Amino acid sequence: MLTLIGRHYQSGELRRIAVEGERIAAMETPAGDDPDALGGADCWLAPGLLDLQVNGFAGRDFNAPDVTPADVVVVAESLAVAGVTAFCPTVITASHAALVTSLGVIATACEISPLARERILGIHLEGPYLSPEDGPRGAHPLAHVRLPDWDEFTRLQAAAGGRIRMITLAPELPGALEFIARARGAGVIVALGHHQATRAQLLAAVEAGARLSTHLGNGCHAVLPRHNNYLWEQLAHDGLWASIIVDGHHLPSAVVKTIFRTKGAARLILVSDAVAAAGLPPGRHHAFGAEVEVRADGSVHLAGTPYLAGSGLRLWQAVPNVMR
Repeated sequence: MLTLIGRHYQSGELRRIAVEGERIAAMETPAGDDPDALGGADCWLAPGLLDLQVNGFAGRDFNAPDVTPADVVVVAESLAVAGVTAFCPTVITASHAALVTSLGVIATACEISPLARERILGIHLEGPYLSPEDGPRGAHPLAHVRLPDWDEFTRLQAAAGGRIRMITLAPELPGALEFIARARGAGVIVALGHHQATRAQLLAAVEAGARLSTHLGNGCHAVLPRHNNYLWEQLAHDGLWASIIVDGHHLPSAVVKTIFRTKGAARLILVSDAVAAAGLPPGRHHAFGAEVEVRADGSVHLAGTPYLAGSGLRLWQAVPNVMR
């Protein structure tokens, strides 16, 4: 039997948890010191975290051409060290054939592995229907950015075995509004990201069914008009939730505080945007077909550039980062 002691994440009160096998056998107020228990008054006990944006982890990349179902299972197992027990494997902009491969491998992993099936909530397709402009496009390959295509999406959904549950796209692209409406009708959550939409285009996208801003504050121009810009508009819109990457690199602390106070805890989601290099030591590695550099401070950049390329964040770290 394994015994844990820590503070309940809601009440802050000390609790003693007894674990037998894979189940919690008991939870009670500790009667006194327990030298055999793990944890203590400085530890917190909480349910596993949910991560809506995981591109890879521990050297495994969902977007690699040679990704296997076994890689997917390894990520599902390894994410426990990040506090994550449920997640959305994220497949980013690529050729149609490459997307079919990645989606099919994830679907196969869910079919053959009970653990993958239990922990994977659905697939997050980030792209390929994104802005082609430098800045908003981020690290997505320009050669494969394209206009929304519902026929293509239905083929991708078929390759995924119906497991695409969320898609991030740019709402200003021709055909985007019709695509959003059809995706909403099909039960797919539409998120806005890597875009440069005007106020009118954002309002129309929400009216059509968009519900979330993907990693708000990132995937955008380095310089914007001080008043009329898509960051303010997404912050102000009560119909849009927001996900943010709070790793100390993607967003300055003042921006995190502003987004939190604007959206509130009820409409804000912490994501890692972890890439395959997450969990690996500093140095050069590969992720989504490119060479990336993990720096000593834990940030992940496109090698030889100042541009971020996903993150090395373990999601549990984002919680104290936000609280600070």
